[in-house]
Amino acid sequence: GVPTISIFLKPPGVIPPGGSTTICCSCQCCNGNFVLYKDGHQVRTLEQTSSWAEFPISNATYKDKGTYNCHYVEGGTVLARSDSLDVMVKGIHLPGPDLSIMPGHEVTAGTQVTFRCTTTHPSTGCFLYLEGQIRAQILSREQDYYNFSHVQKGGEGRYSCQCFTRNASEEWSAVSKTLDLVVR
Repeated sequence: GVPTISIFLKPPGVIPPGGSTTICCSCQCCNGNFVLYKDGHQVRTLEQTSSWAEFPISNATYKDKGTYNCHYVEGGTVLARSDSLDVMVKGIHLPGPDLSIMPGHEVTAGTQVTFRCTTTHPSTGCFLYLEGQIRAQILSREQDYYNFSHVQKGGEGRYSCQCFTRNASEEWSAVSKTLDLVVR
């Protein structure tokens, strides 16, 4: 079948200037190259040694923000294109929120899990990240915290959350500490 390629940030989240992250591309494929595009222009190529390529961003600047895609190329032919990954570089001025998982970070399959993101500042919204996923979940507001509930279907992994305010300027918090969810 046609290979599929995924792209994600590790660790995920909005990056402050001077911060670092890694754009990861993974593919169930062999012996071709990963080519990274930014806003439609080729920026880097990595010969494939495994099903995985990492494109580090260190000491980020506003020039690093943009929409990234990964292509998987074999013998000059593009066999797969990833979805688009939006990388945001913004000033981080607020402390990171606290993330907790209920009923706990080890659950049995089929359990409803609630992620709670608690902030000390008046936030407009928060996002829940799962490392390896391109899309963040928007958390819903409750009293002084934000939460997201769902029944686990392969939702194991490393979670974190990040909040923002919208006032005169959009202000972002740091990313919370990460929590690993294990599904038994």
